[in-house]
Amino acid sequence: MTVSLHRIETADVHRQVIRLVGDASVVLLGEASHGTHEFYRERAEITKRLISENGFTAVAIEGDWPDAYRVNAYVRGWGSDTTAEEALSGFERFPSWMWRNTVIVEFVEWLRDFNETAASPAGFYGLDLYSMYTSMESVVRYLDRVDPQAADRARRRYACFDWVRRDAQHYGYAAAMRAAESCEDDVIRQLIELQREAPLYARLDGRVADEDAFAAEQNARLTLNAERYYRTMFNAGASSWNLRDTHMTDTLVELIGFLSRHGRAKVAVWAHNSHLGDARATEMGRRGEHNVGQLVRERWGEASRSIGFTTHTGTVTAASDWGDPAELKRVRPSLPGSVERLFHSIGSPRFFVDLRNDRPQPLCTDLLERAIGVIYRPQTERASHYFRSIVADQFDGVIHIDETTALEPLEGWSRMDEEPPETYPTAL
Repeated sequence: MTVSLHRIETADVHRQVIRLVGDASVVLLGEASHGTHEFYRERAEITKRLISENGFTAVAIEGDWPDAYRVNAYVRGWGSDTTAEEALSGFERFPSWMWRNTVIVEFVEWLRDFNETAASPAGFYGLDLYSMYTSMESVVRYLDRVDPQAADRARRRYACFDWVRRDAQHYGYAAAMRAAESCEDDVIRQLIELQREAPLYARLDGRVADEDAFAAEQNARLTLNAERYYRTMFNAGASSWNLRDTHMTDTLVELIGFLSRHGRAKVAVWAHNSHLGDARATEMGRRGEHNVGQLVRERWGEASRSIGFTTHTGTVTAASDWGDPAELKRVRPSLPGSVERLFHSIGSPRFFVDLRNDRPQPLCTDLLERAIGVIYRPQTERASHYFRSIVADQFDGVIHIDETTALEPLEGWSRMDEEPPETYPTAL
């Protein structure tokens, strides 16, 4: 099985991506793992061009809102951090290397330098919902500054969670099993009050106050959705995945709405392929899951683009189990019957496939596709890391880098995988 080379570009891949983006205002830039240097580097370089040449005004990442907002303050010159590493220090939750790595440090420093002279500075924001406790603390800290009485009310409402001592999963399990009262009503009341008062708070001190009020409202909304998310984790079906991706999309909607008040909003979104490729083209969709990629296409249509990334082999930064330290691991050669093996057969180390202007027949068929998240288990790779997809329907374009290297965490790796790649079996 081969792919026509008609729309495969091996030179100036970035120029081809920018051409594909055109006038789109929402561009989804994926990754096939959370630990591949080249995916992060290519994504950052494309985003630099989107900001400097196409007028993009924000980067929105698969990361928590309060941690990313600290970086936003740094790149806008509002925060107290003096280096990018300091600004990124809020990303403490596993897996910290997703955002605390050398590529992100360089990009954040570039963005700060760009903003110093830019007529339209670009921001840095988070879309995810795992930061329930940090977001509650951020709401209270903000209200302490602008409305101390409201801060006291927020403390009383959020005290509903105190008994689980910052263990969100413990709270979710107890609430789902009705072993404890749900805190949903309290967080709803807090969000409603903050939404009601936010316009007043936003007028206190110009643009910074406006953005801080918006950030506080997002933290209150995140707390509500995170509370629901942790309860649904213990129910059967796709509800927790769908709730998470709906929250990320809703946050993107709110962010674009906010940025539009200050000019045209154009946003680059950084997340895993599994979030940004249209779920309807994958087995995820067939089992009832939707994702950001699907919801963005449904909402923005021709004003959106989605770019996926693939690799055949190399190394990756990943853990062996949830919460384990970062390891440098070898990536097994892709399986026969996968889109990665198909791309490998072309024989080019790096290329771009434009799927809006040409749809090679093999990419319109059901193929295996690899997804490595923060965990990589090569011993069970087929079951753990492959799913079926129709790539031509999943993405508008794909960047393939045949051999890739591991992302470098700021804290380094706990262990190096020394197993030589030739000892790996070709299939399971």
